[in-house]
Amino acid sequence: MTAMSYQTSNSRNGANATVRTASTPLARRRPARLLAVLALAAVTSATAAACGSSSSATASATNSASALSQDCTALSDVLADGPDATADSVGYAQAQILPLKQLKLVDSNVQSAVTRLDAAFTAFVAAKGSSTQTQAAVQVTSAENAVNALCPGAAS
Repeated sequence: MTAMSYQTSNSRNGANATVRTASTPLARRRPARLLAVLALAAVTSATAAACGSSSSATASATNSASALSQDCTALSDVLADGPDATADSVGYAQAQILPLKQLKLVDSNVQSAVTRLDAAFTAFVAAKGSSTQTQAAVQVTSAENAVNALCPGAAS
């Protein structure tokens, strides 16, 4: 604690007096310092909470992206195997049916697209030589487009 002094003068009688007062600058700073510490604590905990949820969301997104990538790789490998699709479209479709059924996929959207493609291949093989083969071919193309939307180039 420091002492402050100031001089006063009484203009009526010409007397000067020195008055000493106790100054407590620390006491005046304490509420401001306390508020600053509380504000810092609040900001720190809010930031930590945001980082925590962000990191778990980021980890979840990373896991999802990894699962999609693995599913797309597995799907591309299956669809790349078999006869040439342009030379023997029915043989290619027939060669894909069993391997597509055996795929163990994690991403539900990819699984749905593969199930749709498998059904389209099955219908295309069943329609061989009939009047519905063109319609079945359109379903195959649509299903391949759905697969390619999730896994670019997998069904190309």
